[in-house]
Amino acid sequence: MSAATIIDAEVQIELDRATLIGDLVIPEHAHGVVAFAHGSGSGRHSPRNRFVAGRLQASGLATLLADLLTLQEEDVDRYSGHLRFDIGLLADRVTGISDWLCHDARTSELPIGCFGASTGAGAALVAAARRKGSIHAVVSRGGRPDLANEALPAVRAPTLLIVGGDDRTVLRLNRDALKQVGATIKELAVVPGATHLFEEPGKLEEVAQLAADWFSKHLEGHCHPSEGV
Repeated sequence: MSAATIIDAEVQIELDRATLIGDLVIPEHAHGVVAFAHGSGSGRHSPRNRFVAGRLQASGLATLLADLLTLQEEDVDRYSGHLRFDIGLLADRVTGISDWLCHDARTSELPIGCFGASTGAGAALVAAARRKGSIHAVVSRGGRPDLANEALPAVRAPTLLIVGGDDRTVLRLNRDALKQVGATIKELAVVPGATHLFEEPGKLEEVAQLAADWFSKHLEGHCHPSEGV
């Protein structure tokens, strides 16, 4: 890691109806903080998202990887599988996390970005539509932005959708969703030869670099985030 780490801590995020657990890492001279929105039964220990987070940290970005479900909800979802597709619930949690970042003394001066994977991408975009004044950039990795539905036209944050070239169904869904995103700055990055989880050699590295470049470009220079629109 090229940037010295000044904070590496497990944090509790107190929301109205849940307490979420997260891992907060802040490198020295951080110029932004990226909240990760996991999906499809994943959590803060996802090796793919932790790999991307490490690359962001090396680029001078703080990261918060938080479980969007409580332990009790994870137990329920393990058998039912329905909570991982509850975009309303997940979006409420991502919105709450962004508000927590705005108020916590360690991150309150940092502009916020959201990195969403799978169904978490839909939740991240809904949160961005709700928090136009505080979420300044969004990146989706193999995500389902289409699940944000009617929230897409309200998204104003620069949005990057990253999809594997061989992930054909998700690629089609992303192309259609990008047309609906209301942001002036929006792009679809197709990683050639990659499937849904970017497990092929070097492909996740490409994702991480694309995300680091996007967040560095669009978070740098933003002043203190403000809650709400």
